[in-house]
This record gives sequence, C-alpha cells and structure tokens, in this order.
Amino acid sequence: MQKLFDEVASLDRRCYEEFFLSEDILMEHAASGMASYIRQNFSKNSKIIVVCGSGNNGADGVALARLLHKSYDISIFWAKRPTSKMALLQEKRAQNIGVQECEELCGCDVLVDAIIGTGFNGELSDNLSILIDDMNSLGAAKIACDIPSAFTFRADITLTMGALKKSLFLDEVKDIVGKIEVVSLGVEREIYEKESNWNLLDLEDLKLPSRVKKDSHKGSYGHLAIASGEMCGAGIISALSAFRFGSGLVTLVGFEEIEIPHTLIYSHEVPKGATALALGMGLGVEFSELELAKFLDNTLALIADADIFYMPAVLEILKRENVIITPHPKEFTSLLRISKIADISVNELQKERFKYVEMFCAKFPNVVLLLKGANVLIGKNNNFFINPHGSAALAKGGSGDVLSGLVGSLLAQGYSALDAAIHGSLTHVKLALNYKGNDFSLTPDDLINGISKL
Repeated sequence: MQKLFDEVASLDRRCYEEFFLSEDILMEHAASGMASYIRQNFSKNSKIIVVCGSGNNGADGVALARLLHKSYDISIFWAKRPTSKMALLQEKRAQNIGVQECEELCGCDVLVDAIIGTGFNGELSDNLSILIDDMNSLGAAKIACDIPSAFTFRADITLTMGALKKSLFLDEVKDIVGKIEVVSLGVEREIYEKESNWNLLDLEDLKLPSRVKKDSHKGSYGHLAIASGEMCGAGIISALSAFRFGSGLVTLVGFEEIEIPHTLIYSHEVPKGATALALGMGLGVEFSELELAKFLDNTLALIADADIFYMPAVLEILKRENVIITPHPKEFTSLLRISKIADISVNELQKERFKYVEMFCAKFPNVVLLLKGANVLIGKNNNFFINPHGSAALAKGGSGDVLSGLVGSLLAQGYSALDAAIHGSLTHVKLALNYKGNDFSLTPDDLINGISKL
C-alpha cells in the first residue's frame, strides 16, 4: 500500500526547511532517477529528444539531458524558452557541456515530455496543443516527467517525482499516464512523505480467506443470503462467486420458483443462520416495499448494489452499521441526488471523483463506499483507497455481480466491511489479470472458475 497526495509542494518545502536539501539538490535527484530508468531500459546511443517547457518541469528535463549527454544521442527541444530560475540555471549547465538543441521534432527512439508539471491549471495554448499532438504521433517510447503535460501527452510511462499524486489515478487519464513509477528526490519515501488519508492498493495487499481450524463445519464459514430479483441470473452469479470464495452456505431469497445450481439453497425468507446479506443485483421490481423491508429487518452485515441505488429504500440502508455499497458511476450520481449531496451528470462525477467520494463519506461515515470504474475508489469516513489494477477485460455484464459475491462472501465470513471491500476488490482484479484468454473473452464463469487458482 502506498500513500497518495493532492500536492507535493508542501513535501518539497519540508525537505528545504527540515532536511536542508535545496531545490537544486532535489532536481538533480529527480533527473538522476529518470536517467537511471533510461539507462536500464534503452541501449546506449539511442536517439532521445527531451521536450522542455519554461518552468521547473522543463528544468528537470534539461538536467536529464545533461546527465545522459555523450552516453546517448540526446537533444533538447524547447516548447517554451526557459523563464524560471532553475530552468535558466539548468540551461546554462547543459550549454556549457555541449548538450545539443534541436529546432524541430523528428524521428527518435525515446521522447521525454518535460513541458508542464503539476502546477499547471489553465488551458493549453494552440501552439502547445499542436506540439503535443505532434509528439503523440511520433513512433517513439514516450516518457512523462512527473505528469503528462496537461494530461494530453500519451505516455508509456510516467516517472513521477517524490510521491504518488492522486491526479494520476483519475479514470479519464488511465489511458494517458501509462505505467507509473516514483523517482526518489534524495530521501526515502517514508521520510519524504507525510501522513495521508488516501492510499494506493497493491496486489500484494490482498489477504485471501483461510481455513486454519480443522475442527470446523460449513456453519463456521458464514452464510450469505442474496436477494434473488427479477433478473435472477445476476443473483445466481453472485451466489456462485460467494460460494466458491469460501462462504459455508449461500441462500438465494426470492418469491418466484427458479432453477438454481445444486450447490445453492433457495428460500422465501432470510435464513435464521445468515451472517450477511447481499441486495440489488438484478433486483428489478421483484420485491414489493413490504418484502424489501422484511428482507432488511435485521442488523446483519450488508452489501448493496445495482438497482437499489434508484430506490428510496437505499436511504434506510445507509443508516445501517456494517454496510457496503458498490455503485457504478451512473448509479452513484443517482445516489448523490437521492441523498441530497449533489445533482450532477456522470461526466461531472468522473472529472471530480475524489471530491464526491469524500463528500459522500463525510455525510455517511458508517458506510463503506466502493465506487466502480477504471480505478476503483473505496472510502469509509476519512480513509480512502484506490485500486488501480482493473482492466477493460472486466467490462462485461455480470462481472460486477461476481464482485458483489466476493465482497458478500467475505462479509459473511466475518471480515469488517472495509476489509471485505478492499480484499474483494483486489481479488476481482487479480482474477481478471490471471485469466489466460484474450481480453475480450472473459466471462463471469471464467472469473468464478479462477477463484480456485488464487
């Protein structure tokens, strides 16, 4: 698990004030880290163009060019002539050892974007927009210095300075940032970083269910009750997922006779021995208000998904203890409206996902929110996590129902709501990553079958 930050300028200032590391020293380490990556991944004499802006992001790029001079065929292209103190200083250093400048972009092996850093908030000029379009069209390996400029440069890798920035994990930039690596600024990250209530989940954080007690029985591993709705297949997918993931018993609760796999149980009411509930997957209009109230007339741990986010009953669910909600963006905008937090479009949500997750969790501090997306956001009260390991392979009907089953299974087995959301989500993406077929053929059955191979 790694910490995430809205900004790192305050972390840099702490280095100046507490550790007596100058801006120049931090910049030299940043450039050295980028140079080390290039040396490890590209052969000597590769042709490299570093496109530099007028500020300190450009200064990082100039310092990189100086460090690789003579080892590589490297040159600087100025997107804007230097104006910041550090950019002017780095330009003098590079000129005095003979680093070449080029007047136009041309074919190269490696293209480094060092135009605009994290301090940029405005609109790109027409000239810069055209330049970045030209950069994107080049058939070179593309490296972003700190962040891709204005999130328009399409990087293969982003070498970000000092610590991870939250902005790198917005859904809308997932196809832009490429792989992300942190470059050291001269102190270990645990020293450079301060406390943060946002964290990035690593696959290594996953904790799977375990059965270490030999003197046990099916009741020792929880009993998940799932509301079987109008689209009963969704509930069956969740139930099979939960059963394969360790629940001792899984019961579908409904009012229509349906065919179910022989490993599952069917009932017209919540079993007395149930330890957790799952609700919403394919629910439709199967349950009347009275039947829904009866299903929820208990204090069991609960995961709520899908259709329930369009129903007034969700407000009662948000009052429960030990509850997880797992909306996708459209469902979350409905929930924001129903709960009177905000009336926004899906596009508005996607641009400020972090903001609205924080607003929701502040209003409902006992609820665990798992907001689906290219990067999954998980929050409770003032603690937030990003799972960035999902892939387009999961963009299939039913994959969310598998997730509900995984999370519900962990709830039934006694995980806390927050832990169930985190480890269910990590399991979900790991199942997709483990799949051996092509990325468009993954089905819910493939995910469920993959649980046994974790």
